[in-house]
Amino acid sequence: MATTNDLKNGMVLNLDGQLWAVVEFQHVKPGKGPAFVRTKIKNVESGKVVDKTFNAGTKVETASVDKRDMQYLYNDGTNYVFMDVQTYDQLEVSPEVMGSAVDYLLENQNAVVATNEGRVLYVELPASVELVVEHTDPGLQGDRSSGGTKPARLETGKEIQVPLFLTSGEKIKVDTRDGSYLGRVKA
Repeated sequence: MATTNDLKNGMVLNLDGQLWAVVEFQHVKPGKGPAFVRTKIKNVESGKVVDKTFNAGTKVETASVDKRDMQYLYNDGTNYVFMDVQTYDQLEVSPEVMGSAVDYLLENQNAVVATNEGRVLYVELPASVELVVEHTDPGLQGDRSSGGTKPARLETGKEIQVPLFLTSGEKIKVDTRDGSYLGRVKA
């Protein structure tokens, strides 16, 4: 248990049986009336963000979230298998929990897996990953190095928009949050 005065960004709260991460908070002390804490919290499972106001000093239940560095091993057909890099314990993660992370995940790649009381909450990839362009149509005559994009299929099967000058087989950097092209990777 903690009070609303102890809130920090990233702290996970257990409100009505659901886990909520504090995105931002502000302690407000108006000239008239009692102080309060205005927060923006995000549901850990659904990703829904809501604004919630607490009276200052109110007790809130905190949840312990265990974040561990794990290595993605393989997909066994139904689940994604990860291995803890320190203890070598293996953990299965369902496709529902994985979400869009599967679009950027390669075997032997590291990720952060967050659990609460043995239940996997989410998988967090690095902000950017390096992937090979598996297929893209060649650029047309007259194409410039800036200004246009074309679709490209990555080695994970995800399709993104890339600049016209890129060719199949090139290694690029991709933002895992929105799937945008960040640049070429120099060999």
